[in-house]
Parts: sequence; C-alpha cells; structure tokens
Amino acid sequence: MRYLSRRQFLASTATALVSSLALGPSLAYAQQSPASAQKLKGIVYTADEHGNSVSAIDLASGRVQTVPIPISPHNVQSTADGSRLLAVGGPAGDGHGHGANSAHDQKETKGRLLIFDAAKLSSGPMASIQVGNHPAHVVVDRAGQRAFVTNSGDNSVAVVNLAHKTIVQTIKTGRYPHGLRISPDGSESYVANVEDGSVSVIDTSMLTEVARIPVGKTPVQVGFTPDGSRVYVSLRDENSVSIIDTESRTKIGTIPVGRGPIQIHATPDGRFVYVANQGTDAEPADTVSVIEVASDKVVDTIRTGKGAHGVAVSDDGLLVLVSNITDGTVSVIDAAKRVVVATFRVGRGPNGITYHHSRKWGDRRSTFRIA
Repeated sequence: MRYLSRRQFLASTATALVSSLALGPSLAYAQQSPASAQKLKGIVYTADEHGNSVSAIDLASGRVQTVPIPISPHNVQSTADGSRLLAVGGPAGDGHGHGANSAHDQKETKGRLLIFDAAKLSSGPMASIQVGNHPAHVVVDRAGQRAFVTNSGDNSVAVVNLAHKTIVQTIKTGRYPHGLRISPDGSESYVANVEDGSVSVIDTSMLTEVARIPVGKTPVQVGFTPDGSRVYVSLRDENSVSIIDTESRTKIGTIPVGRGPIQIHATPDGRFVYVANQGTDAEPADTVSVIEVASDKVVDTIRTGKGAHGVAVSDDGLLVLVSNITDGTVSVIDAAKRVVVATFRVGRGPNGITYHHSRKWGDRRSTFRIA
C-alpha cells in the first residue's frame, strides 16, 4: 500500500493547504484500496514516542491528525465510551525501554498521565497527573472510573481515580512492570514484569498483588482471551509466547513466534491471537504472528512495516491495527484475508496503539501536512 504522492495530495487539497499552513496539529491522508475502503471505520490512536505526539486516524475518511503533547508517550488507551484518551510517558524526549539496560532506564524519571477530550485533541490535556518513574502502559476499567499505570522504574502499578484525578493506591509488582491488561470480567489485572520473568496478578477490588507467575525471559505484554480462561504473554528475548491458565494461575505452554515479540491481542471471537514482532533496533522485524487458540500454533505470518510493535483489534474483529515504530506508520490488516489493506503515516516512533469504534472526529482546527 503506497501513500498519496505529493502531486496527488496537492491537487486534491490545494485550497486547504493555502488557508492552513500554520504551526500546530497536523492532518494527513493515507491511501486505501477501493475494495477495503468501505470496511474501514472507527478511530485509531497512537503514542508517538519519538515525536512527543499522539496521532488519531479516522479510518473511514483516511485522515490522520498528529498533535504535539508535553510528554514522550509510551502508551495510549481510549475509554470504553470513546470520550477520553489517556496517554502516559516520561518527559518529552526521554523515551522508554523494555528493561533497565539503557541509560535513561537507569535514572529516576517521574512520568505523567495525561487525559484528553478525544473530540478535542488539539486543545491539549484536560488533566495531567504525576505518576511514578518510567511509566509504561495504562489501562482503564470498563466503567471509565479508574486507570492502572505501570511504573517500570518503581516496580509498581499506580491506580488513578479519574474523576478526582488522584492516585488512590500504589501496588508493588515484580521487577520492571511493563504491559498490563484487565481481565474480561474486570476482577483482575495481569502485569508483565520484564526483569524477573514473571506476571503479577492484581485483584482490582482489593488493589493488591495476589499472585506472581513465572513465565519465561523478558515478558513484555499480556493478552486475555475473551472468556478470560487464558492469558498469552510475549517473551521478547525468547522469541516466543507463553500461555497462562488463569484458573490454576500456571504456565501451560510456549509457542515460538517471530523475532522480538512485543504487544499481543486476541480477537473478539477468541479464535486467534495476534503478536507484533518488533525485532531489535539494529535489525527491526516487520511481521505479525497469528496464533490459532485451538491448536496453540502459529498459522500465519503477516508482513507489516519495520518495527512492528503495538497491536489492537477492532470490536467486530474485522480489522487488526499494528503500529510500526521504525517506519512511523500504522498497518491495517483485514483479519479475514490476513493482508494489509491500508497504511497510515503517523508521528515519529508510534508505540502503543488503541482503537475505538466511534465515528466521531476531533476538532477541525488543524493544519494539513503531506504524509
């Protein structure tokens, strides 16, 4: 899938360019195939870690809005109703790793959780809440009342009351907690602890760690099946995915995948799990592994862009969205055909990614740029 050329873009948007060449948020377009265009709907958000920005993609129109923000965001999460977007990260330009091997991961860096009105991204955050050192990921409960933030540098998870915009609890975890997800019934959160090869189980009512499960080397992210019976865990340095049985809270298997697996997400029907294989900075990978849950085997490998990192799945299961951190793009996969049907250029270094089915678009006070 190629982008609109400069000539094509200028021919179709010349008037808009003349009237809106100003500093501030930007809006771009990406090309789709005619066969896929009618299927694309909803809004996709990315945390553009290297660009200190967040991007919003309107899949129906192909428009991309990229908005500068005052942090280096590692992850984003939409609330269930789509009204708010949460972004978490360290100071602008700090970035974030997946372990304490880099210099910036060895120093204390307090991060922030930003809350945006999803319809007015360019207006800036509605709230900014200081969290812990090197915050990595954020998830929101179904009611939209609490956010859970992993503080990688503090070995903890911060629980934020979104109405009061305050931290109400800090929960100790394993070493260097990174990715986390809330169980489908909302009763637990599983947290991948990169440096001690474990997954913490947090009771979301008691707000305490109730178990710690050994899984393998460098777990980065977790993903529940829709029935909550299993959790799949990406093991970056093993090039594999571990499987946890949630009833017994034990590891029951391992599946080889591509190089450097990072984010992971199950489809709504529970049949497949998609794994983004990022590779390394020196040798970025560009694939997504498709695991069949019934057989616990990889049944397909899809080529996306370089540095495939984040994965989200549309609510209807028709689309899989992948952020490519090296290429600075988002790939849209047709889940039925398992092919990339659209590619969108976003801000630099797109890391975390989230999807919402809402067709609402943000405010129109945006300038245009050529992707």
